[in-house]
Amino acid sequence: MSPFDPDAPASSAAGIYGLPFTPDEARVVVVPVPYEATTSYGGGTSNGPSAIFEASKQVDLFDRDTGRPYEAGIAMLDIPKKIERCNRKAKEIAAAVIEKGGPVDGATRKAVAEVNAISELVNEWVHEQTRALLDAGKMAVILGGDHSVPFGAMQAYAETYPGLGILHLDAHADLRDSYEGFTWSHASIFHNVMTKLGGVAKLVQFGVRDLSNAESAMIENSGGRIVTFFDSDLAARKEEGATWAEIADEIVGALPNDVYLSWDIDGLDPTLCPSTGTPVPGGLSWNEAIGVLRAIIRAKKRIVGLDLCEVAPGQTEWDANVGARLLYKMIGFALMTQ
Repeated sequence: MSPFDPDAPASSAAGIYGLPFTPDEARVVVVPVPYEATTSYGGGTSNGPSAIFEASKQVDLFDRDTGRPYEAGIAMLDIPKKIERCNRKAKEIAAAVIEKGGPVDGATRKAVAEVNAISELVNEWVHEQTRALLDAGKMAVILGGDHSVPFGAMQAYAETYPGLGILHLDAHADLRDSYEGFTWSHASIFHNVMTKLGGVAKLVQFGVRDLSNAESAMIENSGGRIVTFFDSDLAARKEEGATWAEIADEIVGALPNDVYLSWDIDGLDPTLCPSTGTPVPGGLSWNEAIGVLRAIIRAKKRIVGLDLCEVAPGQTEWDANVGARLLYKMIGFALMTQ
């Protein structure tokens, strides 16, 4: 690797965060997954990986919380043309289903089956990419796309770290059996994880402020396997005088030792992600989100992998700017726990 000045402006030819590492040289490899076939409100998350890549070059590499995570090597794979093609095809097929609110006739039922099949191909691709990186001793980081895309990664991580706990930041519970007929919907990611991946011991959710009756029942009937810290409850506790450090320690305390972070940007206050597909009032401040990462350090737990999803570029670079900075923080804290 040629001499590298971490304080110099990033060149246009540099990698993510302006770094000179190739995927072979890097300890952390970001896997972009530009897929959002089942989004039915706002869109644009398939453009999130490329927007974050560009915004990342404005991030200063020294971090007061985590030091110099760039020294471990961070690289991003090229935007996969195969997944872009899958996204275009699946979105086109899904449009008629979404317009009618689900599969209501033979044509829409056929369309749902086709989209589900394409989503399964995406899951297989993500699993293969993650599995190969883990086998090479690297940390695979999934960058969505909508929140359906990390299923294959969580499958690979659960195979590698059985008994894994997932720490899920989101405005939504994402526990629907399916949504608008789509098995692999962004609204169903954790129903699929908790019913199909035996290696996941526990799901701990926080920031949730939108859920259905069935999702609420799934949490209540999980026997403690799903623990949800609802946003309104967290706000009430702060009003009553609880410190955020106390709350963050309780959230992290519900997890096993090995932790996978699955963070949807809409778990944050919408002022930080105004263009995300399904924004909801409330949510965590920037410093509260980082405070939960600090709590993982205090608890001496290990972040083995992570994903960041639902970043959608807006009329300005703000959403991508926040996404790039949050991703760098998540990677930095993960490396601190290794």
